[in-house]
Amino acid sequence: FTIPGSVRTIQLAAFNGCNGLTSLTIPDSVTNVGWRAFWICTNLTSISFGRGLTAVEVETFARCSNLRGVAIPNTVTSIGPGAFRTCISLTNVVIPNSVTSIGNSAFSGCWSLPAVTIPESVTNLEAGAFRFCFSLTRVYFAGDAPSPDKDLSMFEYSPPTLVAYY
Repeated sequence: FTIPGSVRTIQLAAFNGCNGLTSLTIPDSVTNVGWRAFWICTNLTSISFGRGLTAVEVETFARCSNLRGVAIPNTVTSIGPGAFRTCISLTNVVIPNSVTSIGNSAFSGCWSLPAVTIPESVTNLEAGAFRFCFSLTRVYFAGDAPSPDKDLSMFEYSPPTLVAYY
């Protein structure tokens, strides 16, 4: 499904539970996607983001259980709490250098995610950001990305084989 180019904002819960949605293209014209806009779209497998978006809001794509991969555009500066929570089929996520903040539980419960790179631009990595990511075995911290030296709660309940690279 392609959002029409005339759309600027996708409202709160606009497509909540829309199980007929299998792919999504968000055009450059969209600058704001509301909380839970695509929450529980269980058959959504792919998303193509436009370059107008500056944030992925709270639980925008949470519980999209068949979502496989996400390449967040380099116009996004924050990934909100629970943005991709419980996307259990997510195997690949690309977080660009424009992102400065990854919220609490942003990728919590992404069971199939094997690796992630935290770009050097990230200055705020909240607790539980990657909690319950049972397949997560590699985390790469680029540049000056915050390291979890004292607090590993961002990776709570990850496998004991999790290795962080700096």
